[in-house]
Amino acid sequence: MSAWLPSAPCSPRSCVDATASAAAAPRAVLRLVALVTLVVTGTVLSPLVCRLSVPVRERIISAWCRTVVRAAGVRVRITGAAPPHGGLLMVANHISWLDIPLLAAVRPGRVLAKIEVRQWPVAGALTARSGALFIDRDRLRALPDTVARIADGLRAGSAVVVFPEGSTWCGRSQGYFRRAAFQAALDAGVPVQPVRLHYRHHGGPASTAPAFVGSDSLLSSLWRVVSAHRLVAEVRVEPVLPTDTGTDRRALALAAQRALELPGDGHANLPAQI
Repeated sequence: MSAWLPSAPCSPRSCVDATASAAAAPRAVLRLVALVTLVVTGTVLSPLVCRLSVPVRERIISAWCRTVVRAAGVRVRITGAAPPHGGLLMVANHISWLDIPLLAAVRPGRVLAKIEVRQWPVAGALTARSGALFIDRDRLRALPDTVARIADGLRAGSAVVVFPEGSTWCGRSQGYFRRAAFQAALDAGVPVQPVRLHYRHHGGPASTAPAFVGSDSLLSSLWRVVSAHRLVAEVRVEPVLPTDTGTDRRALALAAQRALELPGDGHANLPAQI
């Protein structure tokens, strides 16, 4: 266990809503085929899209990501907007693999992802081609280099997406924001964009069906999502937090956490470098 690999109490057995039923199977198969087709098509066409101008490319990516989520049977509702240009550290709570296309629908950017994502079929190659920054969470010594790479991306004018909880949670409980990535925003002198992700049933309560936690496999999580009925993904984009006010990374992380109405200060017992 490392600082980049915090422990979440959530598990598929104790936290995640079951969705499978015989009646839902045909619809789920159609959704899964549509989803895989979109992802494969995106992977094949990504080299061509990368040659387009930045504004056109980002509009295409945003629209494609919305379509991917919708193909999985999940409605998308986004409130608020992120700055369309310039370096931006986008931070969000982490629940599902769906979080990544949802945040790209807000503004495409480079994702800080665990190195295991590289091994995912199809999606791993697409993530790598998108310019993702990979982190080996078991190697704490790699943390300063990771922060430096994030800062470099921010200085270059990219949006960089980070999940500071360090792990996925079921959505009914959350983790605390680790501080390291916020240092990159301070070093690069760019604002922080907090984004709150929430999944629920249409017209009903919160749902943990999209959660990708614990020992869950990607395949079982995919099947659970495409089998679900009337899921809604709510994306709330909060006002940006400036980094030119003399704040430090601890205060910045706590401000972002509070903006998303996540739990209070959990940093008291964490190592200083986190």
